[in-house]
Amino acid sequence: MIVLGFVGGFVHHDDMAHTEVQLAAKLRADFPRGVHSEIVENHKGAQAYAEIRNLLDTDHDGILSAAEKRAARIVLYGHSWGAFEAITLARQLEKDEIPVLLTIQVDSITKGFGDDSVVPANVAEAANFYQPHSFLHGENSIHAADPARTKILGNFRFDYSQKPAACVNSYPWWDRHFMKAHLEIECDPNVWNRVEALIRAKLAPAETPGTPETSVARLSAAN
Repeated sequence: MIVLGFVGGFVHHDDMAHTEVQLAAKLRADFPRGVHSEIVENHKGAQAYAEIRNLLDTDHDGILSAAEKRAARIVLYGHSWGAFEAITLARQLEKDEIPVLLTIQVDSITKGFGDDSVVPANVAEAANFYQPHSFLHGENSIHAADPARTKILGNFRFDYSQKPAACVNSYPWWDRHFMKAHLEIECDPNVWNRVEALIRAKLAPAETPGTPETSVARLSAAN
């Protein structure tokens, strides 16, 4: 099982101040065997792609067989530019006919050329979390390139204009001034508990005691 996350902006992969980095560390601790959980900078998509191919190449012959591709169990997630990179990587894996179980975008921001609103057909399920305010605000609607092959779990809107997320106070003042809501959704536990629940639902047939709810119906009702 491969769970690969991408940080946004110029955040380093080991910066534990960021929730997506904390989530990867938590999954590594909770699933020490059978799950490869890692965070990558959003400008290292090529490195992430090469690593996934290497992990899937179980016989180490340098070539991915049809069986190795079918056995792939991959989850991709990210915030901001990292969310865009998650979709970009999924699209690259599609060219190799490698399936992806789930993509999760949190306030996805397009980086350069490309469209982060279209989920490629090799992705089984996709979820999008966004906020509509701030100088930077994420993609508000994702859709499937092939609705027959990809289920869109939802476009979940969060609005911090009336009730700010207190966690944002830990960020530098200049970031809070220009990107407040964009950062609020990055650190909001209400968002990331749901992200974690969706990921955990793919990792094991039953939830570990004390972890968030995995029901998509409850996810929708709570938003």
